[in-house]
Amino acid sequence: MSENTKVEAKRVFIGAGCNRVVNNVSWGASGLVSFGAQNAVAVFCPKTAQILTTLPGHKASVNCTHWLPTSKFAFKAKKLDRQYLLSGDSDGIIILWELSTLNNDQQWRHVLQLPLSHKKGVTCITAYMVSETDAMFASASSDGVVNVWDVSFPSQPSEECKVVCLDSICVDTKAIVTLSLAELPQNPGRFALALGGLDNKIKLYSGERTGKFTSVCELKGHTDWIRSLDFSLPLHTTEEIPNSIMLVSSSQDKVIRIWKLVLVGDVGSWRREITLASYIEGPVFVSGTFTYQISVESVLIGHEDWVYSVEWQPPVIDFIDGRLVNHQPLSILSASMDKTMMIWRPEKKTGVWMNVVCVGELSHCALGFYGGHWSPNSLSILAHGYGGAFHLWRNVSSSKESENWQMQKVPSGHFAAVTDVTWARTGEYLLSVSQDQTTRVFSAWKNDEGNEAEDEHWHELARPQVHGHDINCVAMVQGKGNHRFVSGAEEKVVRVFEAPLSFLKTLNHTCAGGEGSFPEDLQADVQVLGANMSALGLSQKPIYLHSSSEPLERNGGGEGLDTFETVPEAAPAELKEPPIEDQLAFHTLWPESHKLYGHGNELFSLCSDHKGNLVASSCKAQSASMAEIWLWEVGTWKAVGRLQSHSLTVTHLEFSYDDTLLLSVSRDRHFSVFSIQRTDNGEVSHKLMAKVEAHKRIIWACSWNPFGHQFATSSRDKTVKIWSVENDARIKQILVLPPFGSSVTAVAWTGLDRNEKSGCVAVGMESGLIELWNVKIIETEEGTTATAALALRLEPFMCHVSAVNRLAWRPTEKCESNQSLRWLTSCGDDNCVRVFNFKF
Repeated sequence: MSENTKVEAKRVFIGAGCNRVVNNVSWGASGLVSFGAQNAVAVFCPKTAQILTTLPGHKASVNCTHWLPTSKFAFKAKKLDRQYLLSGDSDGIIILWELSTLNNDQQWRHVLQLPLSHKKGVTCITAYMVSETDAMFASASSDGVVNVWDVSFPSQPSEECKVVCLDSICVDTKAIVTLSLAELPQNPGRFALALGGLDNKIKLYSGERTGKFTSVCELKGHTDWIRSLDFSLPLHTTEEIPNSIMLVSSSQDKVIRIWKLVLVGDVGSWRREITLASYIEGPVFVSGTFTYQISVESVLIGHEDWVYSVEWQPPVIDFIDGRLVNHQPLSILSASMDKTMMIWRPEKKTGVWMNVVCVGELSHCALGFYGGHWSPNSLSILAHGYGGAFHLWRNVSSSKESENWQMQKVPSGHFAAVTDVTWARTGEYLLSVSQDQTTRVFSAWKNDEGNEAEDEHWHELARPQVHGHDINCVAMVQGKGNHRFVSGAEEKVVRVFEAPLSFLKTLNHTCAGGEGSFPEDLQADVQVLGANMSALGLSQKPIYLHSSSEPLERNGGGEGLDTFETVPEAAPAELKEPPIEDQLAFHTLWPESHKLYGHGNELFSLCSDHKGNLVASSCKAQSASMAEIWLWEVGTWKAVGRLQSHSLTVTHLEFSYDDTLLLSVSRDRHFSVFSIQRTDNGEVSHKLMAKVEAHKRIIWACSWNPFGHQFATSSRDKTVKIWSVENDARIKQILVLPPFGSSVTAVAWTGLDRNEKSGCVAVGMESGLIELWNVKIIETEEGTTATAALALRLEPFMCHVSAVNRLAWRPTEKCESNQSLRWLTSCGDDNCVRVFNFKF
């Protein structure tokens, strides 16, 4: 393979969960949804349920995102070919991004970081589009400071955005958690800013577009923290010019309040009499030459837990008096910790506000929603919840009179660092584990339009393990028979899982189809349909195919006792399309078949040999006795070996492709190579061949060459070294790649051409970046040498934003040796699982 060959890279899939904070999600006028996934700003398309990109730039967790314009101002963005996005993190930094769309090609650009950053984490961003090229926005922080900004967008491609800080308001020593901005009725250039925080009062400020905001009044009524505020656009009444706007507020007191802000007259002409009635009518304030009054319009009670978000329905275009008007509908979406979203509207006859739509499930066994959002056309509503998951409903009713809200596909993924990822035996799907205590299966689904690779869309297929400890490592058991994997968590037990029948049948509907590694005629022996979660979330019990379909009576039939607290009975089934969150959470578990006891500390690394005979495991260690590597025999699951060599945690293990050697790397900066032999009577014998101090710092990862006894090691000392096991069992260093920019945390080797002994080594770094290096092994009588050349440096927008934890090439058994397409999966601390394909 010539060294200057161009490698083409394509982003196939990103799986990520949403940060579990309020104000984290924003639905833009572009139709795209933004959210924070650890340090990344992720953007997804609700139509395809695919995450399109992640934006690198933040050094801390992203707390909030806000589109300019959001769906509320979509009517002001009809002709915009460039849209903007604000994101704020827990260090107080706010970044402005630009999305430009040319010929359906979307380009992202980091425009600027706001010059004045908050001293504490950003809690909320709100904006008001004054025109297509001008906006005001405000940002709040957990130290009680609110900054108000003016931003003007360029009208020409050559120009830049201008951002000016108009005012910095020190409101309170406590956090401000929600904001809303609105232009005052009939008072262009004057704005109202509502703030809510931890003292139960809504604070109202007023100011001009050019600068200072002053406190004008406080609205009292809520009895707990204010969680969400949203101003409506001006309300069109029978009069020509609207003279009122509404403010909706929600709180941890489970109540939603609607306030009406009305223009009552000029400063000179309007006088207030102090009477009992005036106290009921609410406070009055002056802005410029006008006087405004705020009164309670309605109090909405219906949620059974904290109401985290309220949002007015975006404007709809209506014919009023023969002209097109962007009309504010009287309709509010609320999302609560009781796991429901509600739409509230006033009754046509009485004007009493009623809850007309309720989606989700009133549930006490799972925590609920952090926020709810309207789509720009108001036909879809989106919630994000405690499990880092999205829930999307679409009104599929064709008539205007009735509504029929149906759940839709959404992207999903882990909501904490992803610690390990591996492919199925023939690459039909990939399996990832995370500190969010779940194991997830992702696979390509056939698209409705066709079955070409171009039409593949990846989705979460199952959640085989939902655990009570953070999961650190996983390995697919190779060989024949049913799909099995082993996982190790922050506990001393290795757990073995076996695929149930419901999963095997579902797999037939994915792009892999039935051509996988476990033919259908053998599936008849599988008697387990699925699995049930245990009460403590540690062990998963099988549901057998011929067991009664009656749900088990729990607690000896105690009527109604703790009915909310029990774990729902699983109902595993064959899925013909990608499952939604509720199915994934409860009905796609795999039964646990074995527990392997032996390690004295929490598990850290696992691997399986290629024939499917052995599994090797290691745990966290600070002594030689704890750093033993255990070998387990697949099938009997007995311990058949304890390999001693290292003195600290073994960080990664891998068998050579002919299964005769086991390589281990460790925190003690050494690697060890063990020879693994099977005697005639089937017993396993092992011998330490070599132990070498290979790097100056901890060794994070290792990978064998598929075509020989060469391997790569990567370390915190920013180097990758290539070694060869020579015929006389000596180990020789044959190559050191040039130093990398940061600690090298993952490495993976794939073969490209067996005849030429050429391959490609993928290198993943602590910075999140990924590089590919072409490596060619040259074997002569004098010994082995190697050459390497940089094949591709992935651009930052395609890479992870935090440390890469594992890289894995898709098994190439199905590919011919000369096929040029290779698939790589990666996982990282940014909660993301990624799949790339490369054309060599």
